[in-house]
Amino acid sequence: MQRILPSLVLAVLFGLAPFQSPAQESQDWHGWIDSQSELLFDRVVEWRRHFHANPELSNREFETAEYIAEFLRGLDMEVRTGIAHTGVVGILEGGRPGPVVGLRADMDGLPVQSRAGLPFSPDGVTAQFLGDEVPVSHACGHDTHMAMLMGVAEIFAARRDELPGTIKFIFQPAEEGAPPGEEGGASLMVAEGVLTDPDVEVIFGQHIWSLAPVGQIGFRPGGIMAAADRFVITVHGKQTHGSTPWTGVDPIAVASQIVIGLNMIVSRQTELTKEAAVISVGRVRAGVRNNIIPESAELIGTIRTLDTEMQDKIHADILRTAEHIAASQGATVTVEIDRGYPVTYNDPELTERMAPTLERVGGDNTIRINAITGAEDFSFFQKEIPGLYFFVGGMPPDRDPADAAPHHTPDFYIDETGMKTGVRALASLAIDYMLGNR
Repeated sequence: MQRILPSLVLAVLFGLAPFQSPAQESQDWHGWIDSQSELLFDRVVEWRRHFHANPELSNREFETAEYIAEFLRGLDMEVRTGIAHTGVVGILEGGRPGPVVGLRADMDGLPVQSRAGLPFSPDGVTAQFLGDEVPVSHACGHDTHMAMLMGVAEIFAARRDELPGTIKFIFQPAEEGAPPGEEGGASLMVAEGVLTDPDVEVIFGQHIWSLAPVGQIGFRPGGIMAAADRFVITVHGKQTHGSTPWTGVDPIAVASQIVIGLNMIVSRQTELTKEAAVISVGRVRAGVRNNIIPESAELIGTIRTLDTEMQDKIHADILRTAEHIAASQGATVTVEIDRGYPVTYNDPELTERMAPTLERVGGDNTIRINAITGAEDFSFFQKEIPGLYFFVGGMPPDRDPADAAPHHTPDFYIDETGMKTGVRALASLAIDYMLGNR
């Protein structure tokens, strides 16, 4: 009789799985994730459609949070609620030692009407926003993010005893920004300890993308989404009659020159071969009558940068430009710059280490993308620990890219099959990181 291998003897006596090499174990997990992503797809779609039909605004995700918490409790994991108002965290402790990995999905909808005309569209759903009753929809794809993370949770919960580490499933409210006068989002979750007890080692997140082909994975090391800062420039002039402008100081004329000067900062004073940058004035407010030159004018806008040094430089350039243009016309200015979301910065070492995982999942449909000047408060997690954020395409294969509706618009639409890629990618990143850190 052939000698029975010790590992097989242990397996028979104690019900343990036979010894696997690291490569075999990885293949086993990858096969499980791939097969379960297919089997769970109908349920992921069901969850997504529930969220899509029942959107809630930032810091008001009460029913969404309860739905998620109940689901996680059903998977028999520790569930924490009320983090950053409505955030939910599920903690799945594996049966084997290993690192703590964070996986994040955002929860909030937008004050945007849906015109997609789907059977599960949120027709008639409204809420209070800035004092007005507004339509609400998931016009940014957060409904898919929650559904995909729930799919990942179910995949790992089924094999928790074999899981080499712990996963924190972080469902985050208010990614689109807390209402005025309130705190919220990732920054508040961090402040309330979401990355501790147990301490999270790395964090992964993803965003469905309506303008990329369905199933495509896009990523890059370094800055992948911009810092988003808000500025207010108040020009102080001297009020006078519109018929005699020389008797006053026209703040509207000065503000107009400042707008041109701000454009010159990007086009002539910023090293754009290093990273992209944007300065946009979104609101100009001044005056009450056609024949009165007012006392003041106000410019409100946004700054987008992908590099912290460039961010600081542009802030200084805005102040200098506004002050000098105003002084040249006999006016003064007040410049206020509020730092918003930081750069969404993919840790280069972590990104390169996990690139093979994304490339395995996406195959030839995995690309390294240029940075996007939109912003994401996933960046607050990345300020604390290494993180990797990536995009998953959701544009139908038969749609002309020129006709695809952008995010935050009424016609926003996602091909749900892209969620299969998202589930596989997020789960694969978690297990590959764990297996590589035992």
